[in-house]
Amino acid sequence: MNLPNRLTLARFVMALAFVALMSFHHYNTYLTAYVVFTAAAITDFYDGKIARARGQITSFGKLLDPVADKVLVIGALIMLKDIPYLWIPGWTVVAIIAREFMITGARSLAASDGLIIGANWWGKTKTVTQLVYVFVFLLLAMVAHVWELYEVGATPPDHSLALFRTIVRHASLWAIVLVTSITIYSGAQFLWVNWRTIQSGERS
Repeated sequence: MNLPNRLTLARFVMALAFVALMSFHHYNTYLTAYVVFTAAAITDFYDGKIARARGQITSFGKLLDPVADKVLVIGALIMLKDIPYLWIPGWTVVAIIAREFMITGARSLAASDGLIIGANWWGKTKTVTQLVYVFVFLLLAMVAHVWELYEVGATPPDHSLALFRTIVRHASLWAIVLVTSITIYSGAQFLWVNWRTIQSGERS
């Protein structure tokens, strides 16, 4: 197995580790999960870059890379939804998951005819915006958490924390709506561009 594929596998494992860590609602596990998520996001950048530079693009990599991305991002969004400092409506997560299932199904249909459809520019843009969302708002949630611990029992109470939490919650809402819109558009664009390829797989 070449280096790009090993990095992709590592990202898949780190995605599972991230979800496990986020299951424990404690600052230390959040911080560790943040480090793991950052490392996984870095592998997402380098596996494709190395594969293209070395001419090591494989069918295995084309199939596994999007799957590892989906596990990482969807797992992160589901875990972030339970953080009280953030506002992530359930419909946004459902829409993102539905898009991923639809595209995975389309890829599987094409693959049944021996056709491998890799991620295009919009697909990569979608992934980047999702990763950035998790990266930014998990950090802000940790800041709010630490700030809240520091302010416990403070006299007089600091109203700046309440303002910060309100700003973070509303910012996370508008940001996830934007991310969801890009995700849905990327799915529609994928189907539009690859419709003939998908149909050829259906006819096999």
